Amino acid sequence: MTRNLDIAGRTAAVLCAAAVLTGLTAAPSERPGRFVYVANLHSDTVSVVDTRSGTVVDSVPVGDGPDSAALGPDGSRLYVTDSAADTVSVVDTRTRTVVETVGVGHEPSRVTVSPDNKNVYVANVGAGTVSVISTRTLTVTHTIAVGDAPLGLAVTPDGRTLYVATAGTDSVSVIDTDSGTVTDTLSVGGGPTALALTPDGCHLYVSNLTSDDVSVVDTRARTETDRIPVGDQPAGIGVLPDGSHVHVADLGSDDVSVISTRSRTVTDTVAVGDGPNGLAVAPDGRTVHVSNFDSDTLSVIDTRTSRTTATVPVGDGPTGVTTQQAPR
Repeated sequence: MTRNLDIAGRTAAVLCAAAVLTGLTAAPSERPGRFVYVANLHSDTVSVVDTRSGTVVDSVPVGDGPDSAALGPDGSRLYVTDSAADTVSVVDTRTRTVVETVGVGHEPSRVTVSPDNKNVYVANVGAGTVSVISTRTLTVTHTIAVGDAPLGLAVTPDGRTLYVATAGTDSVSVIDTDSGTVTDTLSVGGGPTALALTPDGCHLYVSNLTSDDVSVVDTRARTETDRIPVGDQPAGIGVLPDGSHVHVADLGSDDVSVISTRSRTVTDTVAVGDGPNGLAVAPDGRTVHVSNFDSDTLSVIDTRTSRTTATVPVGDGPTGVTTQQAPR
């Protein structure tokens, strides 16, 4: 979420590591899970965290107010929303440099890439739109009007449907990606912020910032089937690759709620840093990375023990977190 939208008395950019080491050699070709990328809202950088050493190994300058980041399926490009510049920075992950800057709508917040690596979808929270960027031409090919204050994004495994959390209307917009039109609007909890699909695409989990719960949406029936109470101000969310558990960063209670998808209840709560917001699940499902906006750190959670095993000092105001996922 970007700077000028305040849903719960917090700077909205908190929703979704300036690096301690700089000037290192360029990374080898991206391998799933090797690196975690962290958008630093106040440092105007993206930190590159090596998961093997648990340290920040590089810092990439991007545009003003980076809020979220997403890797393409092959890991060669990283797309970063520059919320205060109305642009998306395109980063070559091998050279760790910005190779293009694409103008989008007002206050771009969240970003995701289609499974076929053809399109990048950008939620423009200030404009109430989604920009569609062609990865081939790096230009905006479509602009889709959605509900008020679009934030979280999720694309189905087949790439045919895009879900958009619209925080200002307590709903999720359903977009047909072929036609670029909104085909349905689903009611969920208060202030929907982030989205995560199960690996089979059958269920969508929605973190509701202002109602302190997570909505479960049956994507075939297109209806909310459950609502699970979690911690205070749930923000970032992710599903394990085996679909067994959902992790939710609770911004207001400084912890992560662990939800069983079978029982649809919180089975554990993991203490992390101050103001957890962004969240990324490792490709093998063994770890979850959480950015802590108020303590400028990245927490590493062992999903087998539900305990924080490492805390990595990162940049100023870390928000969005991403890592490349293993091929399906």
